[in-house]
Amino acid sequence: MSWQAYVDTSLVGTGNLDRAAIFNTHGTSVWASTHGFAVSPAEIKEVIDSYSDTSDVKKIQSGGFRVAGEKYMTIKADEKSVYGKKVHYRSNSQITAAKSELIILQGKEGIVIVKTQQAILVAHYPETVQPGQATNTVEQLGDYLIGVGY
Repeated sequence: MSWQAYVDTSLVGTGNLDRAAIFNTHGTSVWASTHGFAVSPAEIKEVIDSYSDTSDVKKIQSGGFRVAGEKYMTIKADEKSVYGKKVHYRSNSQITAAKSELIILQGKEGIVIVKTQQAILVAHYPETVQPGQATNTVEQLGDYLIGVGY
C-alpha cells in the first residue's frame, strides 16, 4: 500500500479523522498528506523534539504545540504518542469592557500524533468525532506499521 493510501484509506477514510499526514521520523520529508493539511517544518520539529525530551514535565506538555497553524494543548506526550485538544482564544474585552484578560477555551477538535520506527503519523479529528475513536484509528495504524518494520 502506498503512503498516500494509508492517509486516504486507513486514516481519513475511516471517517474518524478529517486531515492527516505522514512524515519520516526526522520530519524532513512528507510522505503523504491530505490536500491542504500543511504542517510546517518548525511545527513537526517541535513534536519530534518532544520524543527525546526526558524532563519530568516536557516542554510540549507545559506550552502546548502547533499543527497546521492551530494551537493545541497537550493531553498526552510519551515516547510513542502525542495527543492535543484545539485551543480557542478569546479576549475578555469581547465579553466586558472592564477586563482585557485572555480566556482560553478548549475545543472539541484534536490532534493525534504517533511515532513508529520510520514514520510519524499526524492526524486531525473534527468536533463530531469522539477522541477515543480518533486515537484508536491512528494508534492501530501505528501498531501495524511498527509490526511490519516501519
